[in-house]
Amino acid sequence: MGRSHVSTAGGSAGDLLRLIRSGVATTRAELASTTGLARSTVSQRIDSLSAHNLIREIGGARSTGGRPPAVLGLNEDAGVVLAADLGATHSRIAVADLGGEVLAETAADIEIAAGPERVLAWVDETFDALLIQVSTGPDDVLGIGIGLPGPVEFAEGRPVSPPIMPGWDGYDVRGHFFGRFGVPVLVDNDVNIMALGEHWLMPDPVDDLLFIKVGTGIGSGLILGGRLHRGAQGAAGDIGHVPVAGSEAVCRCGNVGCVEASAGGGALARELAALGKETRNSRDVMRLARAGDNDAIRAVRRAGRLLGRIIAASVNLLNPAVILIGGDVADSGDQLLAGVREVVYQRSTALATNELIIRSASAGDRAGVIGAAAMVIEHVLEPATLDATLLAGVGTS
Repeated sequence: MGRSHVSTAGGSAGDLLRLIRSGVATTRAELASTTGLARSTVSQRIDSLSAHNLIREIGGARSTGGRPPAVLGLNEDAGVVLAADLGATHSRIAVADLGGEVLAETAADIEIAAGPERVLAWVDETFDALLIQVSTGPDDVLGIGIGLPGPVEFAEGRPVSPPIMPGWDGYDVRGHFFGRFGVPVLVDNDVNIMALGEHWLMPDPVDDLLFIKVGTGIGSGLILGGRLHRGAQGAAGDIGHVPVAGSEAVCRCGNVGCVEASAGGGALARELAALGKETRNSRDVMRLARAGDNDAIRAVRRAGRLLGRIIAASVNLLNPAVILIGGDVADSGDQLLAGVREVVYQRSTALATNELIIRSASAGDRAGVIGAAAMVIEHVLEPATLDATLLAGVGTS
């Protein structure tokens, strides 16, 4: 989310809050020194943030004589954000404070193929129930983040030709929620928000991270220069439809040879079912592999090697510091990770892999909802957005 990449330029109220949140400058004196602003101007900006309930004193700094200066911090209770990670068959909804702490959440099985009206009506009901649970209401909601299991035109907040979401193509998801709450609504694909969630939870976030989700399908999220990289239309990271040499598998996108068609959880489930196994989906593959089924273990290891070819090319192209592998198939044990590592270290350049870390993702199925919350928190508190809010006189108290 860019927490490791903080600019000290600018002197607006939003800029000062960014410095306070990052810990770069947390007292009035430090803010004046860092920005070059007069102390009187800093005080005016701080008073504006205080009037909108966005900052609070969290203690005193070490004193060199006299009263210790007040240390300022974000008031994480100034409002809440709503987050939804909608999957193909399973979804998770949450309410979080401005620090990203989840105050209440719930998960349920609901088919995304049921269509936008039914699914979003369920999301509305769940949002309302969670707000009641945390003793707050719609007026305290500052933003909403939504993740969808398909391609999303981020600028418009609309899914575009999603292969497993009948009835959703072009649907105005942003408008649906904006009409109810009148706050910023950000809509992205599920893998991007998972990447954001994993990055948000890292104790020492790296600037360059590649997140790979291996579930029914395969996708990736790219953190480059400390920020999520979406590309021109929001389509960056669609790694599952990169072809692998020698594969003749027909993909759901209509092409032949996509890595998803050979190494995705859906493909592995069909492969094992043909051997007489009870595998209907990626979770069944995970269950068998964890139980020590040799056929499942071999299939997952082979999938890791195939995926490793694509990841190796990405390593040579992007030079990430960390690669995280998540999703149902990644949860089947160490075989997928071992296959990926085997090929990546063999096929990528020595310089790119010298300090490269490849490991399992840590947040599990909560990564998406945490990332959706983080995405909207960063947007709401981004200096330009916040300054416009303050200028418009919109309060949070």
